[in-house]
Amino acid sequence: MSSIDKENKVILGLDITEDRFGFTSSIESAITEAENELADLQETVDSVQKLKPDCDKLDYALAASSGALCGIIDIFIVGKPSKSPIENITDKWFADRTTDFAKLCGWDDRVDNSLSSAVGFLEKKFKIPYDQRGAGDAASIVFNLNPSNHHFKSLGHNPTLLGLFFSILDQFTNPNQSHFVSGGELIALENADGSFALKGNSTPGKLFCGFVNWFGHLISDVSGSSSSKGRGMGIPSPFWAWTNDIIAIKRALKMDSSEFDRNLNELALNIYEQGYDARFQVAQAIPVLINEAMVRLIYAIRRMTQYFRITKKSERSASALWQKCEPFSNPSVKRMLTVAHGVFCMMDIGDATIRGFAAGGGAFNVTEFVLRLNIVGEGRFAISLYGEAKRAVVIRKVESNATFAEKEKDIVDSYLDALSLLSKEYADKELVNFADDFKNSDMFIRAFKKSINLAELRDVSEEKILRTKSDIDAYFGGSKK
Repeated sequence: MSSIDKENKVILGLDITEDRFGFTSSIESAITEAENELADLQETVDSVQKLKPDCDKLDYALAASSGALCGIIDIFIVGKPSKSPIENITDKWFADRTTDFAKLCGWDDRVDNSLSSAVGFLEKKFKIPYDQRGAGDAASIVFNLNPSNHHFKSLGHNPTLLGLFFSILDQFTNPNQSHFVSGGELIALENADGSFALKGNSTPGKLFCGFVNWFGHLISDVSGSSSSKGRGMGIPSPFWAWTNDIIAIKRALKMDSSEFDRNLNELALNIYEQGYDARFQVAQAIPVLINEAMVRLIYAIRRMTQYFRITKKSERSASALWQKCEPFSNPSVKRMLTVAHGVFCMMDIGDATIRGFAAGGGAFNVTEFVLRLNIVGEGRFAISLYGEAKRAVVIRKVESNATFAEKEKDIVDSYLDALSLLSKEYADKELVNFADDFKNSDMFIRAFKKSINLAELRDVSEEKILRTKSDIDAYFGGSKK
């Protein structure tokens, strides 16, 4: 065979099964297989584009505008505790939910429908042993436990997992204890409420009753206690309550709390006493939620408009429309949210910093800064940044696979071109006849028989004679000797 003939040889593919040989006997079927492989490679290449945001300048401008508008709402309408125009709305909402919960638990509002009456009913309904407003004259001076801070210092009043743990611990302890954090120390008051008795006939029953008492008592205190004058001291913000949990965990592990822990806990207590409770943190969440909703709505409206503009009426469908404008899982809307929340946080931090210097008279007032800082907005922006970083890692990995797939795609394209030329030059029928002749040929069978006859003439033991293709595969595979 000449060198030219060797270069023009084409192998369509040969497969070896258990007891027979087979290969692609049709150029058309080879073309189909190659086209399927090409489609898979193209899907791998296209997967990179699905991970990248497809935002134009107007998308970024609208997202930034949304963040700026919500930043203005945060600065001038949310503000800080006790001076927030929107605070009255959230306070009333929590008060209404408290009375609704009291009615659900059996409170009769026909005699007295005031909030204090509903709160007093819930305090009796969900009695707990750690509800001290003070700890006696001496303890009040030493521990500084008073009605304005006992919701923060008492761990059972904290809306955290550790708060739930200490609430149930205090309810189970006999005599009853009351755990609270003060001055960076975990303190337990013994015999806090000798008249308290936890209901339940079994340990699971007592645990359930303990949880119900904890949750019900938090609802009773979310708008202040029954003796509160004015706004009242609600339950602590879940974020700042973790400063108590850090100290409690360290003390339980017999570790000393650091100066940073104590200073941070003191800062959290200070802002709580100025009205920074769970109700105010919900007020801070309002502009963040508005920003989130506006960006998603802007994205959906723009994509829907584009869909109706470029898609013919006969080709429109609800599923295609939703795929085009759904504002939740695609990277474009996530990038717009990152921009919007980034602008919001920039304005919020800038305002808080300016107010901090202004309140400090030249020095920086950390308390004023924290009172103005929108923790909810900062947390939402941190989530967006994490998503961007995670997506960048995934894109980098997929791009590597896509680059390799692109090279494979070029090879398969060339292979398809060659097969197309072959299909024009040769009739598939001739190739099929050749394949059938090869399959039906007994040449390799006769070769096997000759080797078996030779082995028998040489007196080879029966277990060592290779009589079938399976015996040959086992021998060369090492499983038969």
